[in-house]
Amino acid sequence: MTTPNPGTLLELRGIRKQYGRHAAVDDVSLELRQGEFLTFLGPSGSGKTTTLMMVAGLQQPDDGAIILAGRSVDRVPPYRRDIGMVFQHYALFPHMTVRRNVAFPLEMRSTPKAEAERLVSAALAMVGLPDHGDRMPRQLSGGQQQRVALARAMVYRPALLLMDEPLGALDKSLREQLQMEIKRLHREQRMSVLYVTHDQSEALTMSDRIAVFNEGRIEQIGTPSDLYERPATRFVAGFVGETNFVSAVVLGQEDNTYRVSVAGAPMAVSARFVTAPGSTAMIAVRPERIQLRRDGEGVPAELVDLIYLGNARRFVLRLAGGEEWTALMQADAAEESGLHPGDAVRLSWQAHHAAAFPAGGH
Repeated sequence: MTTPNPGTLLELRGIRKQYGRHAAVDDVSLELRQGEFLTFLGPSGSGKTTTLMMVAGLQQPDDGAIILAGRSVDRVPPYRRDIGMVFQHYALFPHMTVRRNVAFPLEMRSTPKAEAERLVSAALAMVGLPDHGDRMPRQLSGGQQQRVALARAMVYRPALLLMDEPLGALDKSLREQLQMEIKRLHREQRMSVLYVTHDQSEALTMSDRIAVFNEGRIEQIGTPSDLYERPATRFVAGFVGETNFVSAVVLGQEDNTYRVSVAGAPMAVSARFVTAPGSTAMIAVRPERIQLRRDGEGVPAELVDLIYLGNARRFVLRLAGGEEWTALMQADAAEESGLHPGDAVRLSWQAHHAAAFPAGGH
């Protein structure tokens, strides 16, 4: 037995997975707390699914340790890990009814029939399909099939539930509906969930914490607001949400703020990294944090397009150096601004809403 930290269900310690010379997962360490919804977020090939597969026991790590409920499970087969799993493709047995599909894990565990029937009924009610037990998978919509897959993974109350892009095959409206359903089940059942997605909106909506993967490593792990408001790297700033980038010259530092020159305009940004005066930094600002005015202080730009988004407007801006930025403004404020394509504008922001990253870094 390995003593876990209090409240920790799963711990990964220096997990590595190599394919030839390529490190698919490179020294990944993290903890999943009891009852937590932790999401692996990253682009294709970043290592998130490979890490999940090693937790599930479907792949073996080349190095490191996987600790589940205080027990090392590195060499424990999947069916002995007390883990449920939901895939993007529902993997339902087409020749079995919904009830039989959900009951399958219980049959494999030789659960007494009466108890199995009770658990299956409870699982189907939990996912909103109490009257669908006698149907065949082909008689269900995609969203209903995914609910059945979720019920099957949860029916035996595993210690940990793994989900690998479970909503990727669904249309936008149904995907958003099931996001809320899964989050509700997580909250009500106090499930511990490890979730994989490349959809940043999905991760921000559903997660207690998010681990951002890039090239086999975790760039940052934190709450959705941590990652969005305080990205630790330029990669996280660019991958989580929409971000404008522009190079600037660092003029000096005052407390927790850098004074920088952007296209010749003096601006202020938060000082999160050590950057010497005279050096070049990369400035990142979210579109919704940009303030626009016709004149005064700020970075000079031209408004080249105005895009209607219903409840908001997207301003497409071209800076003096040719960089293209976007700014978001609520509909009422945008209409009151009176700005039109072709107008010369000034961009500004509050210092704590802009971050300076080392130039050339990621």
